[in-house]
Amino acid sequence: MYELKIPKMLKRGDTIALISISGGRAGDEDMLYRYEIGRKRLEEIWGVHVVTAPHALAGSKFLYEHPEARAGDLMWALQNPEINGIICMMGGDDSYRVFPFIDMEVIKENPKVFMGFSDITSWMAVFAKAGVRAYYGPNLLTPIAQPGALDSYTKDAITKCLFSAEIIGEIPACTEYTNIEWKNLDKSEIVWTPNPGYKLVQGKGTVKGRIFGGCAGPLRQIMGTEFFPDRDFFRNCIIILENGSPYGSPLAGLHNLRALDAAGMFQNAAGILTDPLNAEEEKILVKFLKYEAHREDIPVLSNVDFVHRTPMTVIPMGAMAEIDCEHVSFRILEPGVTA
Repeated sequence: MYELKIPKMLKRGDTIALISISGGRAGDEDMLYRYEIGRKRLEEIWGVHVVTAPHALAGSKFLYEHPEARAGDLMWALQNPEINGIICMMGGDDSYRVFPFIDMEVIKENPKVFMGFSDITSWMAVFAKAGVRAYYGPNLLTPIAQPGALDSYTKDAITKCLFSAEIIGEIPACTEYTNIEWKNLDKSEIVWTPNPGYKLVQGKGTVKGRIFGGCAGPLRQIMGTEFFPDRDFFRNCIIILENGSPYGSPLAGLHNLRALDAAGMFQNAAGILTDPLNAEEEKILVKFLKYEAHREDIPVLSNVDFVHRTPMTVIPMGAMAEIDCEHVSFRILEPGVTA
């Protein structure tokens, strides 16, 4: 893995910029209330000052038609010395269209906390290419602005990774979860499901490696570009991978696995952390690893909380992590940020 610069720790009084680098729903009329909820929560919980990038509320239509405006907002936030961190409004499906308009030197020379998930996976690769750690974690609209209140698991994960320079340590499984909800529900209307915890799909012993990954779909979209990591990048990595059954199709998930394997992701990886898997998805993954990737040995831990549901943890890209198969646990062995 490339050597990554580690951004400075966030603290009360710092300025956080909100950007719409992928989807533009935050600026659509029916979603503005959600933006306001998220902005106020950041201010109230962490005591930060929140600013909104120039085009972040321009709406879905404008931002789809103007990827250069999205790029401009990222460059603005990175180059503005008063801004200490950046949180993405939401994911989407076309971050890769922004790439031609970015300046990699600006990212390289201005290491700041940059956090998001889903389609923001693409930006994890871009920041890594620029030599800067990025953070796979909550977007503003979800789960930070989730209906009712921000759950304690997500809140603690953000605090521990971004607002503290102490070693992160063990990442426990959440005790309960709920699906992402876009409706404006009351807290009492949210249905929480008890979480059975992590599952060891295969593997034994303890493995360590630098952590990297995200959603399979966005990674597959940037294959063939200069931003997709080369084969050596994945050597001894612990891969986080949300794949499952894209659009309800286990076969589509298998196609993603095959594409990522062809690009060198699994050959020399140390371990895999993945999303909740049903029986069919698990069977497909195990069969693929044994007969196609030839990695029957690789430890795989499923049901890890970095996926499209609430709550979410925060994963600092490039941090040294450990999977303990005996105790079915996962920990991050260094701080997320520098003091």
